Amino acid sequence: MTDPRDDAMAEVLAGFAPYPAEFAARYRAAGHWRGETFGSMLRERAAAHPDRIAIVDPAGGAGDDPTRRWTYAELDRRADRMAAGLRARGIGRGDRVVVQLPNVAEFFEVVFGLFRIGALPVFALPAHRYTEISYFCAFTGAVGYVIPAVEGGFDHRELASRVRAETPTLRHVLVVGGDAGEHTPLADVPLDPSGAAPSGSRVPEPQPGDVAFLQLSGGSTGVPKLIPRTHDDYIYSLRGSVELCGQDARSVHLVVLPAAHNFPLSSPGSLGTLYAGGRVVLCPQPSPETAFPLIEREGVTVTGLVPPLALLWLEAAERRRSAGEDLGLETLEVLLVGGAKFSEEAARRVRPVLGCTLQQVFGMAEGLVNYTRLDDPEEVIVTTQGRPISPDDEVRVVDDEDRDLPDGTTGHLLTRGPYTIRGYWNAPEHNVNSFTPDGFYRTGDLVRRTATGHLVVEGRAKDQINRGGEKVAAEEIENHLLAHPAVHDAAVVSMPDPYLGERTCAYVVLREEHRARPPKPVELKRFVRGRGLADFKVPDRVEFVDAFPATGIGKVSKKDLRAAIAASLSSSVTSSVTSSLSSS
Repeated sequence: MTDPRDDAMAEVLAGFAPYPAEFAARYRAAGHWRGETFGSMLRERAAAHPDRIAIVDPAGGAGDDPTRRWTYAELDRRADRMAAGLRARGIGRGDRVVVQLPNVAEFFEVVFGLFRIGALPVFALPAHRYTEISYFCAFTGAVGYVIPAVEGGFDHRELASRVRAETPTLRHVLVVGGDAGEHTPLADVPLDPSGAAPSGSRVPEPQPGDVAFLQLSGGSTGVPKLIPRTHDDYIYSLRGSVELCGQDARSVHLVVLPAAHNFPLSSPGSLGTLYAGGRVVLCPQPSPETAFPLIEREGVTVTGLVPPLALLWLEAAERRRSAGEDLGLETLEVLLVGGAKFSEEAARRVRPVLGCTLQQVFGMAEGLVNYTRLDDPEEVIVTTQGRPISPDDEVRVVDDEDRDLPDGTTGHLLTRGPYTIRGYWNAPEHNVNSFTPDGFYRTGDLVRRTATGHLVVEGRAKDQINRGGEKVAAEEIENHLLAHPAVHDAAVVSMPDPYLGERTCAYVVLREEHRARPPKPVELKRFVRGRGLADFKVPDRVEFVDAFPATGIGKVSKKDLRAAIAASLSSSVTSSVTSSLSSS
């Protein structure tokens, strides 16, 4: 007799574009896919070294020592008990559960518990708010939503109550820490594994080719698309990352960025570190004031940052060294920087300032990941974004007509390989435009390839702003601005920023009746924020114009708008410098 909850997996598979059989066979024959699952991976590590520390949560304990330290055996046991409790509450194979947690140990307890029963985590970021969360829950038909009670001053319980009232499938809201209110404390969920199977039914083991979880794309239009990752493909990317980054059982990885983000999850990240048998240390805040003492106390050997944070760390280190302070970074061996392009000037500062090796990372949640190698010449490390993990990563650099370009020429990056998806989940219309007929993913990145096979990122072809590693879809913000009664039209573009790489500038055409007394830019920002968007999506700058420049066929020329704001910023800097020189 089949479990009726298998219908949930049928829904997952209906929206999933599998790897073609001949490619799957090739990847297995090459040893890339080894039939591992996340549940079996953790169980094997726990059996091999049960007493080794797996997770360090410096803010999750109580008493004199707030630090929690979970061994591999304890993490494995907690995953089993969480799986049993989730199963007893009717969550099973193929069910989707939105997980929105900060960097706390419960993140891993929940995720591995879901893996054990074949349910799918849908990874949300702490900064997401009503617009994103309501969409994730409704679109995926989520049955569960896991949240902190309050994080960063924001009450997630109120958000969850609103989303639950609007989402018929959402049966469970599980709350970590604090008063759960009308929802369920996560601490009440775990059970003895013997209680996991109601009516004596057996919990089916997930298969290596099953979808393991859904990640979020950066998204170039509207809210993010969902990325289905299988146990086979994602574990291969972990293994490749571990090997290229020199991770092993002695590695201590500091998770600085949000734990659910693809970069700190897998490059090599927390899951890669657990795969290698190393130690994962969770950093509650990314500031040097929090991270540097943790690096010293826990003997951290590797961590990953986006460029803005890397710059902040560099500045803090230089300032402290100038003041004669000890940085406490002696154990730090490798700093990975990714999520957005790291400038060459900043890259050259890493080794002399932080005393560690820089490893540049250029990848995407859809698959392809590139690393500079630890033994690459320094010039290659600071000037490129690395080479692909796998010998079976197929990379093409093409022109606008999909014709291959020679090395050294900038073009569109297309890729296909053993850990790059063949389609977004349940998004056939997007897939037509995002993938070629023969399965290459159109990344939207503009790159050039060197003679050694390293890639240099030159920009984005898609209408998307990369705000310090957080991807902002212009169309999504435009739609919210258009809801304001004073706005006739809106166009959001990137503007250069020395710290974040790019910030957002919203060009706005007002309705005729509002032009005499236009709203202030801060009012429009407040309006967008009030519609439940993450703070990083609120426009950094608002410019009012009478009309937009147009292309030859009448479309808004965002190229001209980007050029205009860049020129305006450059002129402002020049005027400021000139004024300063004149007054000195």
